[in-house]
Amino acid sequence: MDDKILVLAHTETDGSLGKAALDLVEAGRSLGTTLALGLVGERVQPLRGVASVYIAEGPEFSQPRYATDAAAAESLCRASGATLVLAPGTSRWMRALPGVAQRLNGHVDSHVIGLDNARATRWFYRQRIEAVLTRGERPWFLLLDAGLPYRPRDDDPSTQRVTVSLPPLRTCVSGFVAPKTEQQTIRPDADLLLVAGAGWTKKQKDGQTHVEEAGKLLLEFLALTRASLGSSKSLVDLSGQGQSVLPFLSHLNQVGQTGATPRHPRGLATCCHGEEPHVVGWRFIQERRAVNLDPNCGWARGKADVLYVADAFEVMAKLNELLRS
Repeated sequence: MDDKILVLAHTETDGSLGKAALDLVEAGRSLGTTLALGLVGERVQPLRGVASVYIAEGPEFSQPRYATDAAAAESLCRASGATLVLAPGTSRWMRALPGVAQRLNGHVDSHVIGLDNARATRWFYRQRIEAVLTRGERPWFLLLDAGLPYRPRDDDPSTQRVTVSLPPLRTCVSGFVAPKTEQQTIRPDADLLLVAGAGWTKKQKDGQTHVEEAGKLLLEFLALTRASLGSSKSLVDLSGQGQSVLPFLSHLNQVGQTGATPRHPRGLATCCHGEEPHVVGWRFIQERRAVNLDPNCGWARGKADVLYVADAFEVMAKLNELLRS
């Protein structure tokens, strides 16, 4: 039996779709079947290039809230008659869709990284085991990580606005408390990933450590490029050994087998040896470059496209100078 596919997405404040939602639309198209789009938001701009669009629109959908998100998703699923529901793995859908699957007597799987017909691919056991899943339960909800790059199309969709019956609302969003933009070091949508290794905190050629200087160089580079910051496990573990560390790094920045698997188009590793447990976290990064004083490090063994055998302090200082100019 062919599945009827619905892609669920939240719109941005201007009614458009974000990158994760557009990638997911392209992933749905790759299945080669009729695709419907379900949009939720305060303002909605229907997307061209899909067969039909179902819209839940209104000010009550402008903020993340389980009650409204779950009610909207349930109404869109019922109106479309979808048997396979795809959604980006955002915090909003991660929170709401398991409850929607329960209401519709379906099943839900998260952190899906690939689709092939009615089969989903995902990682288990800290990304050491790749599994292919099929399920007989319908509707089947799949929360996907970043997918295929979106390609615009010109087909005019048929649009249907869906009335959502909302329960009494007991919560409201009164504002946001967030760190300043320059304090943000993890940027999933950045074009570049900068990874700092433990070499930044080691003794340099003058026999002294320069942790404070290292922190200034890295933060300036991040501010000038809007890059995302990653770290090797050895660097974030140094704080537990009583050694000087970069104060803005945490285990959330860790890249590798026991850390994150980022998907930035380009990556630059600095003062990092390129050991396999770390490099496994780079498998989705397309262009890899590294700076290291050791010409025989792991990056030199086919793990990087370009290895610069140089002092990272001097390289980053020169880069920042060029970026400032």
